[in-house]
Amino acid sequence: MKVVLLESIEGIGSVGQEVKVKDGYARNFLIPKGLALMASDSNIKAFKDKIQAKIRSEAKSKEHAQKFAQELESTVLKFSVKTGQEGKLFGSITSSNIYDALKEKGFEVDKKKIVLPEPIRHIGTHQVVVRLYPGVTASLKVEVNAENEE
Repeated sequence: MKVVLLESIEGIGSVGQEVKVKDGYARNFLIPKGLALMASDSNIKAFKDKIQAKIRSEAKSKEHAQKFAQELESTVLKFSVKTGQEGKLFGSITSSNIYDALKEKGFEVDKKKIVLPEPIRHIGTHQVVVRLYPGVTASLKVEVNAENEE
């Protein structure tokens, strides 16, 4: 079934794009949730203004996400943790820890958008990816240092 997307959907397409999806997916999910319209001439004509407005707002959102990505990339998060032999941490740094550190610095990021394939378990500098918007990611620098015991 061909539909016109009213929202950007990761893995399918962006606003205003005409895509072909399975009938059940369109009928049971996309159309009832207001994410898409059937791609008929009458629907496209009736909602052309709505689709154009969505495209403009999506562009603004993407622009905002790109600016936010630049701010995030210039940020360095520093963690001081207890370590054992060979720089291995007692415990680990998780996406939850990174989320809390970002929140302390005034950045509002959804915890689920922080991509950390596995928790950080060694001292050093690590790159963490934050997905801000479809197609917009930021690479965040995380420095993990050994805690000085006195």
